[in-house]
Amino acid sequence: MSRRHLFSRTRRIAMQSIGLLGGLVAARQVQASHTDTHFDEVAKHRIVYQCNNSDIDYLEHILFSVGELLRKYSDDVEIVVAAFGPGLHLLARRPKRIIPMELQQRVASLAEYGVAFHACGNTMKSLNWTEQDLVPFARVVPIGVDDIMLLQEQGFAYLSW
Repeated sequence: MSRRHLFSRTRRIAMQSIGLLGGLVAARQVQASHTDTHFDEVAKHRIVYQCNNSDIDYLEHILFSVGELLRKYSDDVEIVVAAFGPGLHLLARRPKRIIPMELQQRVASLAEYGVAFHACGNTMKSLNWTEQDLVPFARVVPIGVDDIMLLQEQGFAYLSW
């Protein structure tokens, strides 16, 4: 069995056993080198979520939806969360807005399951942030909205809450 298939099988088993929130809350730190999704090839389903708000209910809805897609499609979905504006605080090591620790742990757990989190470089500049201000798995893109457009051009469905 190849390493990718072993990882996919392990991931699928883990996702099937995760309760509604239990497994997502029990996150461990993600390695700094993890910046892309887990896919070596194009998944059947691809979606990019716009995350441009730091409202707790808004963030909970996005993360819940992401988790539900992972549970339903497992290895058949590639998910990107594009954070910009106030939504960027979700990816901060020390958010300047109120982001509950539970949501930060859910983000880290989702990243471990292959969800990519993209951070807007323009928003970072306006906040005087560097990559050191972000969680290690966040991938900085020059312009968040441009990133969404380019992902759509690659076949990603676009979801704005």
